[in-house]
Amino acid sequence: MGVRVLNMWGPKVGERIADAVPGADVVAVTDTIPDDLRGDVLFASWYGHPVFERLDAIGVEWMHLPGTGIDGWPRAALEGRVVTCSRGISAIPIAEFVLAAILAFEKRLPGTWITAPPKQWNFGDLDELAGKTLGLIGLGGIGAAIARRALAFDMRVLALRRTRAASPVTGVELAMTLTDVVSAADHLVLAAPATPRTNQLLDAKVFEWVKPGVHLVNIARGSLVDQGALRAALDDDRVAMATLDTVEPEPLPEGHWMYTHPKVRLSAHVSWGSPKTFDRIVGLFLENLRRHVAGHPLEGVVDLDEGY
Repeated sequence: MGVRVLNMWGPKVGERIADAVPGADVVAVTDTIPDDLRGDVLFASWYGHPVFERLDAIGVEWMHLPGTGIDGWPRAALEGRVVTCSRGISAIPIAEFVLAAILAFEKRLPGTWITAPPKQWNFGDLDELAGKTLGLIGLGGIGAAIARRALAFDMRVLALRRTRAASPVTGVELAMTLTDVVSAADHLVLAAPATPRTNQLLDAKVFEWVKPGVHLVNIARGSLVDQGALRAALDDDRVAMATLDTVEPEPLPEGHWMYTHPKVRLSAHVSWGSPKTFDRIVGLFLENLRRHVAGHPLEGVVDLDEGY
């Protein structure tokens, strides 16, 4: 089966595609789109390129996205073709980031580091993870990676997922309701996709249910949290700390309250960062391309109605 692949990732990736699937016709997509451009498959980069306005005319039947969801992509660019995403590709670095944030909270970092003699030596007001409850909202590739690492620290992991399927990780307890998770969690981690169903999932009502002193970690999307309600919960100590790698909007404007709030640890949507991430994205696409050529089902197919 011959296939023409439109590649937006430069000549080195083009060479990898040609080597992985001999016989594939690989065409580089540049800033200038010729009128006669045709292709079956698009290995897409981030949205904004003029090629996305002409996918139907070009004949693209399958498009692979480099991210883990479709928020930020206009539906018109996605409809009428198979869309796959790089779901779970950043699970390892994001899971490590989450555990680092949780450990920093329990071990009072960076406050534990000293630069002068303390009032007391050989004493610190630190805590431990063993026996604490990790409340996990979302149990896909990223959520499962977080769960495995939390279990290794002897944490109880209580997870809420959008389906009634069994947990992919042995030892994870499945919650029936959002209330069950937020009322039990010492550390509440958001790892669910941004969809209409998850928009402002943590609102003022939900913050009334949280276990007092909870640590909130958001590595999903800022849209999952009502940020005004979060501020109120931080200010009255229902939430002890919020570690936020993703917020809304991104980037936050200068002077936003989150930059200076003493109970917010803010990062610039970097939890996915790893020198291995790009190779994993390319590797996933190549495996799917082999499946496509062989007529096998693709991995990471997006349900446009679900938004993930």
